[in-house]
Amino acid sequence: MKIAIPLANGRLAMHFGHCEHFALVDVDEATRQHRGTAILESPPHEPGLLPRWLHEQGAEVILAGGMGQRAQQLFAEKGIRVVYGVPSDTPESVAKAFLDGTLTAGENLCDH
Repeated sequence: MKIAIPLANGRLAMHFGHCEHFALVDVDEATRQHRGTAILESPPHEPGLLPRWLHEQGAEVILAGGMGQRAQQLFAEKGIRVVYGVPSDTPESVAKAFLDGTLTAGENLCDH
């Protein structure tokens, strides 16, 4: 499984569409063990690009602080699960909390 996490300054970015990079955390789904993390530069912000690009990268889950409704819909169409309201932390910490079932997700921090 690959978990995509938008980053700003090495931590989860609060606004999904304007992040600097993405961490793609590769996890063995059966054992829930971390296999590696790739940091990729985010492509230019344009409507519909990120869902397609992250799908091509193999992302199955997105952990985000906030995300607009249209982006959520596009991810759903690609079969990618979105968890929003995630607090800012390092990609490894956020992914570990998600895998352990201890991730505290709150309100969507994006209002569009």
